[in-house]
Parts: sequence; structure tokens; C-alpha cells
Amino acid sequence: MDLLANLGLGLSVALQPHNLMFAFLGCMLGTLIGVLPGIGPTATIAMLLPITMGLDPATSLIMLAGIYYGAQYGGSTTAILINLPGESSSAVTAIDGYQMARRGRAGVALATAALGSFFAGTVATVILVLFAPPLAAAALNFGSAEYFSLMV
Repeated sequence: MDLLANLGLGLSVALQPHNLMFAFLGCMLGTLIGVLPGIGPTATIAMLLPITMGLDPATSLIMLAGIYYGAQYGGSTTAILINLPGESSSAVTAIDGYQMARRGRAGVALATAALGSFFAGTVATVILVLFAPPLAAAALNFGSAEYFSLMV
């Protein structure tokens, strides 16, 4: 029950109008930068991090999440339209997406990539919410012997 209360609290913060505006702005900026080949989501966040410095912490994190997801989707745009994946995660998209674009179905390929990205992000978030508490409890049991074996 605590899980649903925390999820409700997070949604109540995220669905405020100014937070939705910054999420949209982050997605737009992330997509615009992510379309550039070779610049992935990590570099995009590093470049756009100073924009979020003056914002409220929750709003800043929401905008950074929008930038990340926008940049991740931006790489598939170049993969579909010009067969040049922006990052390694868009390599498979270039195989079928570019062939669809050559046959005049670029819009369908871009929409499929966007819907697939949305669905996968939603499922991954739900799985993370479900498995985070047990994983955190297991991580707290790590001692010096476990850290040493990880380093080796």
C-alpha cells in the first residue's frame, strides 16, 4: 500500500502544469540535440544541465528526465531518415526504419519508434518501482568482502 501512496505523491507533483511544461520543454530540447549524430542522451544531459540549475529540484529532475527521453528518441530519428544511428541503441532501428522510409513510410516508422519508446519506458519504470525496495535491502547487506569481490 505504501507503494501506491508514493506513486500517487509522485504523480501529483509531476502532473502540475508548470512541471508538465518543463517536461515538454525538456523533451523538445532533448530531441533537438539528440538528432545530432554521435551525441547521445548522456552528452545531451551534460550540455543542458546548466539550464536546470535555477529551477526547483523536482522540476529540474522532471526536465532532465524529459531531456533524457527526448535525446534517446532523437537518435532513432536519424536512424530512420538517413540510416545513421545517433547512438548504439538506435542501430537496430536503422535496419527496418530506413527501409520503411525509403518506401515512403517514414511517418509510420517514426510513430512506431515513439510508441515503442513510450511503452518500453513505462514498463521499465513500473518494474523499477516494484523491484527497487528489495534491491535496496540487498544492497545494504553488502560488506567489505562483497565490495572486494566486486573489485576483483
